[in-house]
Amino acid sequence: MAPSHALRCCKRALNWIPVIFINLVVGWSYYAYVVELCVYTIPNNPERISYLVLFHIFFTMFIWSYWKTIWSKPESPSKAFCLPRAEKELFEREERAETQQEILKKVAKNLPVYTRTAGGAVRYCDHCQVIKPDRCHHCSTCEMCVLKMDHHCPWVNNCVGFSNYKYFVLFLTYATLYCVVICATVIQYFLKFWTKVLPDTHAKFHVLFLFFVAALFFVSVLSLLGYHLWLVGKNRTTIEAFRAPVFANGPDKNGFSLGFKRNAAEVFGDQGKYWMFPVSSNLGDGHSFVTRLVHIDPERANGILQQNGKSPADGKPDPCVHGNNIQHTADDSKGNIEGGQTDSVKVENEQ
Repeated sequence: MAPSHALRCCKRALNWIPVIFINLVVGWSYYAYVVELCVYTIPNNPERISYLVLFHIFFTMFIWSYWKTIWSKPESPSKAFCLPRAEKELFEREERAETQQEILKKVAKNLPVYTRTAGGAVRYCDHCQVIKPDRCHHCSTCEMCVLKMDHHCPWVNNCVGFSNYKYFVLFLTYATLYCVVICATVIQYFLKFWTKVLPDTHAKFHVLFLFFVAALFFVSVLSLLGYHLWLVGKNRTTIEAFRAPVFANGPDKNGFSLGFKRNAAEVFGDQGKYWMFPVSSNLGDGHSFVTRLVHIDPERANGILQQNGKSPADGKPDPCVHGNNIQHTADDSKGNIEGGQTDSVKVENEQ
């Protein structure tokens, strides 16, 4: 047990190396820009002040969104998705996979769960012992199921999912703009040092290297930003882009796409004034999603979750309590999809 615990602690410590590297690069870029460029290289105050104001605006937004992405804890399924006590005991005693699936289907039909495995089985996590909500996946690094999981990002040492996807997209956006500001304001002094118009000083190395690093990061981050903006427009996660979610009628990569405006609102919210700030404004609770194939009434879905263990007071999912005796209520709309019928989608605003 001791060696295993020690290895786990070492692994967790090593996971912070990419984050430390990024922060060291950003810290050096701040010093190089503010001190070496603005203080020692730029000759006049109006230009110096305007550069410093512009730089600090984007630097602040970049750091704000970056650390919000890092420290936003991934959300896991509420205890509504745990098996009730009786079904859990039957599930653990049963050795036949077919019978286990029947138990899971009995419980799942009372939950807002509409996706299945590639083989048509109910998605169940053996590690977390919970029925996976739609778009939820287990992260082996975080050792937990993550709601609307997109991917595990080593550069933030965190899972990117429902709780912080907006922050992650804003982090990429402001990282790109941060690099643009640096390249656009440094280039004239980069050329002057390169062509020896300016004398060789201790600032030369910092200014030249700063431009190269900012340009390199701009190209790499811009491509990643473009990809995730495309995902937002399609209402897909990275996982769904590579492996389409499976509904009753089969796989469909566009199963959750409701049009560009609605897709963007699910990530950024329906109030534009909050879009550019790393504050929580996304729609829904991460457990149920309106789809093109099945209409999930948001009020009914929230009612089911609250009755089955999600506190209506704070809206936060409770941890999965094993051995609970929750009684799941029947959801008649679930029977439609089990029978192969689909309802036309009716998009409603979720508050």
